[in-house]
Amino acid sequence: MESGLSFSAADLAQTRFAVSPMWEVVTSFRLLRDDTEPPPHRRWAAQVRPRLAQAGLDGGWLAALIPARGYLADFLNPTPATPFPTLAAELDAIRRTPPAQVRDDLAMLGAEHPTDHRPSPRLRLLHEAPEAALEKVAAEIESYWELALAPYWARIRRLLEADVFHRARMVAEHGSARVLGELHETVRWDDGTLRLVRRHCALTRDETGSGLLLIPSVFAWPRVMTRAVAPDPPQLAYPARGIGNLWEPRAATATDAVAAVLGRSRTLLLSELDSPASTTQLARHSGLSTAGTSQHLTALRDAGLVTAHRSGRSVLYARTAVADALLAPSGETV
Repeated sequence: MESGLSFSAADLAQTRFAVSPMWEVVTSFRLLRDDTEPPPHRRWAAQVRPRLAQAGLDGGWLAALIPARGYLADFLNPTPATPFPTLAAELDAIRRTPPAQVRDDLAMLGAEHPTDHRPSPRLRLLHEAPEAALEKVAAEIESYWELALAPYWARIRRLLEADVFHRARMVAEHGSARVLGELHETVRWDDGTLRLVRRHCALTRDETGSGLLLIPSVFAWPRVMTRAVAPDPPQLAYPARGIGNLWEPRAATATDAVAAVLGRSRTLLLSELDSPASTTQLARHSGLSTAGTSQHLTALRDAGLVTAHRSGRSVLYARTAVADALLAPSGETV
């Protein structure tokens, strides 16, 4: 099925980009629900799935609102107010969702997925007491974020920002029509109309506000996804450039120079943090004592070189963008 979003000069002028944490939440959660996840994300999924199962997040509010395919609740993707909104800002917008929109979204879910969305305690509460239920939804999203995305966010955000800057430069050099026509193989620009060939990605100007919001996404790959809720501008989430190498281990070749400043033990721990890991895991892999590893990690966190994220009874440490830059070969950007 093909749909078309017509553009006036004003619509083109109001077209903008945004990096949205909530789009990464919904697309990554949907990916994890599918046993046949795309190859680019298998390494990430293998690390995250056990954490979610242990926390019981694979069968909660998000599972009720984000089916493996088809329509998902629109209120989970509020319109970003800025180009780079925080998760907290988007969760505040979710909490403020009008009850009427919540109930409309639930009706859409029930109509498209009648077998999967029989009345359940969670969905009944969401329908009958949206404000109280949305607090629970937001709390679960925060838990999911901490387990599945926060340890990787520096790497993800860097890739998404690079996509935005690349396409913004293309707009300046070649115009908006060129950029819109090159977003995805299922999207084409045709004489003032953006056409989408995808059953679950219908967009028409009758159902949306003016302009267009373009959202680069890591986990939307290999498809595009849309949100059309009047009077908001339509949103189109498309696969960002460079996803294929996102989860590949990064060679840390500048360790000798960094070790001269930080010491060999701390540099070794930074090198081991190509994927988020706990103190116990790092101690086992590095050969350092658990107590010594903990002390080094505290120092590295205080210096802004690692971040800490609660995962059940343990804490996962992740390398920051600053640390990535320190370990990168001379002259290489990360």
